[in-house]
Amino acid sequence: MTSGESHGPQLTVIVEGLPAGLEISEEDLRRDLARRQGGHGRGGRQKIETDVARIVSGVRGGFTIGSPVTLVLENKDHVNWLAQMTPAREGFEPKPVTRLRPGHADLAGALKYGHTDIRNVLERSSARETATRVAAGGIARRLLGEFGVEVLSFTQSIGSVDIGFEGADPGSISVDELEASPVRCPDPDASARMVAAIDEAAERGDTLGGTFRVVARGLPPGLGSYVHWDRKLDGRLAQAVLSINAVKGVEFGAGFAGVARPGSEFHDEIDYDNGRFTHRTNRAGGLTGGVTNGEPIDLRVAIKPISTMKKPMQSIDLKTKEKTEAHYERSDVCVVPAAGVIGEAVVALTLADAFLEKFGGDSMAELDRNYRSYMESIAQ
Repeated sequence: MTSGESHGPQLTVIVEGLPAGLEISEEDLRRDLARRQGGHGRGGRQKIETDVARIVSGVRGGFTIGSPVTLVLENKDHVNWLAQMTPAREGFEPKPVTRLRPGHADLAGALKYGHTDIRNVLERSSARETATRVAAGGIARRLLGEFGVEVLSFTQSIGSVDIGFEGADPGSISVDELEASPVRCPDPDASARMVAAIDEAAERGDTLGGTFRVVARGLPPGLGSYVHWDRKLDGRLAQAVLSINAVKGVEFGAGFAGVARPGSEFHDEIDYDNGRFTHRTNRAGGLTGGVTNGEPIDLRVAIKPISTMKKPMQSIDLKTKEKTEAHYERSDVCVVPAAGVIGEAVVALTLADAFLEKFGGDSMAELDRNYRSYMESIAQ
């Protein structure tokens, strides 16, 4: 559960259902929060905020105790907004925002909730909320890491620059290699062209979208279920990534490119080696029938260009109904590299949920016993 507005005093997130005994610290969460704020093409807000998730419940002596974990992230920009909204004269009311922004939740949100000031919409629909999910995802990452699961992401395309599905090997790509790129792309040549494309868009007052991949390595087979539609893990993962601001599409493995191939050139042939079942390829993206099959989960996410632009689009004023330029709110040029970090977080949260469903346990010791017993049973 998350709460808080973009320029309110703080963001809050509550994570429930964690077993007792998981070692966690604020430092564990700091790295991902910093990565979310990075990437070439980010705007001025990231120069103001230095996100730190403060643990205020559910952890004692560095370990979870089984109760809900609460994290608080201070909005440093809140002080600046208070200065604007608290002038000397009494009875002052901030000027409402009424110029609708195409591509944002402004119009739909104002009509749904009856708002006459779209500031009431944009404060919560802002991508600032994703900082809470990245913080919570850091906890999920720690849980999964105890069982050898690693979640990472990389940029596949920005604008028209695309390294393609086979442009990187998700099984061998290194995190250090990715973080060395300003756009988190493993191809140095493509990375340079992506940076140039972002700079060109910035000069035009425009924005760029693209795609990123999220890969989860080291997962056991058997997470999720085929017995009912809402238990299929690929469906749950799709909902999670589609809930990220500006995301418009998701595919698993070869996905849309694979539909042009005959079945004999798409499906992953099964093999058996060193006591375990394997697949010779991973075009299914690590999931068959809504269940993990032992291969890395590999999904690609499409994120549209940021809707707020320095060169505003034409729109309508919510109050007067007259034509106007869209409201301009401080914005980024491209968020694809940062969005990949958010994708990692929501994927980690979904996988941790499925992991706890499968193996259960109120403590890490119990969870570990259940996990090891299962892994031994499928290795026979």
